[in-house]
Amino acid sequence: MTEEDKMDARGGIGAGPKGSLAGLDIVEEINRLRKERNAIILAHYYQKPEIQDIADFVGDSLELSRKAAETDADVIAFCGVKFMAETAKILSPEKIVILPDMDAGCSLEDSCPPDKFKAFRDEHPDHIALTYINCSAEVKALSDIIVTSSSAEHILSQIPLDQKIIFGPDKHLGAYISKKTGRDMLLWPGVCIVHEAFSETELLKLQAQHPGAPVAAHPECPAYILDHADMVGSTSAILKFAKEFNGDTIIIATEPHIIHQMEKAVPEKNFIGAPGADGNCNCNICPYMALNTMEKLYVALRDLEPRIEMDEQLRLQARQSIDRMMEMASATVGQGDLGPTDLAHED
Repeated sequence: MTEEDKMDARGGIGAGPKGSLAGLDIVEEINRLRKERNAIILAHYYQKPEIQDIADFVGDSLELSRKAAETDADVIAFCGVKFMAETAKILSPEKIVILPDMDAGCSLEDSCPPDKFKAFRDEHPDHIALTYINCSAEVKALSDIIVTSSSAEHILSQIPLDQKIIFGPDKHLGAYISKKTGRDMLLWPGVCIVHEAFSETELLKLQAQHPGAPVAAHPECPAYILDHADMVGSTSAILKFAKEFNGDTIIIATEPHIIHQMEKAVPEKNFIGAPGADGNCNCNICPYMALNTMEKLYVALRDLEPRIEMDEQLRLQARQSIDRMMEMASATVGQGDLGPTDLAHED
């Protein structure tokens, strides 16, 4: 019996027309399908509030994939972008992984095509590739060690000083780590279009309007934003800072949908999204994350499509670079996007 046959044998999955969604209670239908599919719904912090609120887990991309791998779910519905869903598949090959919209990509992934990255590596054979997790499975397979924004500095500290390093695809994260550690690295010239959109001039205006309010920024931001930040860290670390900061106002320099979790956790505080060049934070909403909707999530759970498919050899090669990260980053577990617990490696 195929996996689809097993799923359909549970009954009730195909109920309802596959055309119009008019008249459907989307939340009720998602909850019904979640139970019937034995599915777990993951939502990244940058998803719309209604998707975050219906998810089983909300968090950073790797943390979510690790949590899903530890469950007995048959289906992972990953409300994020494609590279995140691929990571979930790499860690949970036995599970069906669906993405509400397969066009939900990432500018960092797009900036680093596998063929060009391989050619770049071939030009620098004496370098190892320390690669940010925001990349395709193919680029992960071409890398030596994957890193997250929480673990990169700790992992870099374990690499011999005389070892030459390629860091990609995010040049801003690479430059931040290089400046903080004093390590010279060859940077791939990729950027996140969300964090690239912040305006230094508008941020300074906002700081003048809210004197004393700290700026919490993601290290994917350019240096001219990070230079004004009081705290720099992953989305999980920024959320933790927001909860623990004693003041009442914080300026947030990352994708603004994370503010939803902050307002839920500490509603008495005031969170202000750092502005773009137009003076507001609307231009900093990730257009790829925005492609996922409640309706698309319902259809994905109903049809088990679109799903992440991956060649097993590619998966195993990509898994090697993730496993190296897990081994080297053990000291950073609980501090950010590695989540609270260790994940057992595959044999």
